[in-house]
Amino acid sequence: MRQIILDTETTGLNPKSGDRIIEIGCVEMLNRRLTGNNFHYYLNPERDSDPGALAVHGLSTEFLSDKPKFAEIVQEFCRFVQDAEIIIHNASFDVGFIDAELERLRMPAFHTHVLKITDTLAQAKELHPGKRNSLDALCERYGVSNAHRTLHGALLDSELLAEVYLAMTRGQDSLSMDLHGYGTGEDGSHTPIALAEIIVLPAQPDELAAHEDLLKGLDTEAKATCLWRQLAEN
Repeated sequence: MRQIILDTETTGLNPKSGDRIIEIGCVEMLNRRLTGNNFHYYLNPERDSDPGALAVHGLSTEFLSDKPKFAEIVQEFCRFVQDAEIIIHNASFDVGFIDAELERLRMPAFHTHVLKITDTLAQAKELHPGKRNSLDALCERYGVSNAHRTLHGALLDSELLAEVYLAMTRGQDSLSMDLHGYGTGEDGSHTPIALAEIIVLPAQPDELAAHEDLLKGLDTEAKATCLWRQLAEN
């Protein structure tokens, strides 16, 4: 499965009042493995950032003045996210800004370009109700180091969120999902690389006999038949 972890930085909090995207960062995962194939641009929003937003991201109007406009990178962006699952922390915020940028260009809404959108903030609230579920809080909870994060940055935050997402969704199926990495072929395609082989060792006759003796002993002590033995007989 191809997944894209996405984050944006903006001039303010409200795209409806004219706030714009100033940075967009995406990292790619294939079968829960980071590929190193990232998408990252600083963007010229053609306006100043609000003081509060500037304090968060530190991207000045002067720094952004020679960067491309969203219209100049939109086709590349849409190709990058095409038909992938998009993973975003507080998705309604970022998607709202992306939709506003697409609407200015008379292009379809973001969800029409992608397979699905997953909100890790909603996932975290279900897993940790009543607790802080900001990206920083989740990094601390799952042991993801964010010591190098002094200011918000779209690419850095996407990389941190990728680690948090993997930790937050790691379950019994993660062993089989993490067994392959991906190399890059001469044509630029991603080629699975086997990282490990699962070896199944069946129980030996003496081990099965010892297990049966243990179950019989439990039955004797309980003066009943163990539930799993009843299920096995049915």
